Amino acid sequence: MLGGLLTAEVLGYTLVFARLGSAMIFLPAFGETGVPMRHRLFLALLVSLALYPATGVGPVDLEQPLALLVLLGIEITIGLWIGLTARILMSALQFAGYQVGLVSGLANAFAPSMGAFEGATLIATAMMLAATALIFATDLHHVIIRALLMSYEVFPPGGLMPGDMARQTVAAASASFYIGLSLAAPFYLMGLVLNVGMGLANRMMPTLPVFFVAQPVLIAAGFAVLLLAAPSMLTGFLDRFADWLGRLVL
Repeated sequence: MLGGLLTAEVLGYTLVFARLGSAMIFLPAFGETGVPMRHRLFLALLVSLALYPATGVGPVDLEQPLALLVLLGIEITIGLWIGLTARILMSALQFAGYQVGLVSGLANAFAPSMGAFEGATLIATAMMLAATALIFATDLHHVIIRALLMSYEVFPPGGLMPGDMARQTVAAASASFYIGLSLAAPFYLMGLVLNVGMGLANRMMPTLPVFFVAQPVLIAAGFAVLLLAAPSMLTGFLDRFADWLGRLVL
């Protein structure tokens, strides 16, 4: 009797770990590739153990193995959806940093990549690192853990809604692109003004070496605008990300 009860509890914990562990593979801050895989696995096991009593997932009967496999597949799918959607939203910062680097002349193909894109710029990597640090500094990681627990209200165990999940994924991609463009908007304006100004200067002084004059000005202006806009860019992104975490819908 005791062995059967323990087995049922372990299976219930396994279902919880299937969802939360799958989500934490891609979740921002928790699923960064810079964190060793063993550490991420151990953290996922601890979070699943801590949240298991509050998830509402009770002991699971082993009399129907096929049904258990179906439940595991559903839970893994839901967890992957949560993690990937959060990562898609997080990529808005990297897209914005990538655009800032291109507009400001700070792009570098050999910059270390952090996040979803390859060939990132230094600005994109710096913004991703800053956002990851701010997630922990502002206790937003508590909101992430709460969102994982709230997912059992949005998606009850065994309740898969492919249509809604597909629409939300598309909405997340759209929102990520919009957020990234919004964050990079001041740099588009700066690049347009400076390039038009340098073009007019070249028309008035044809002998002016525009490239050698414009590039340092563009880089200096990019750094100046970044210094002024970075706090608002990070705050704006974290607000949108926290809003999604509070509802799991867009």
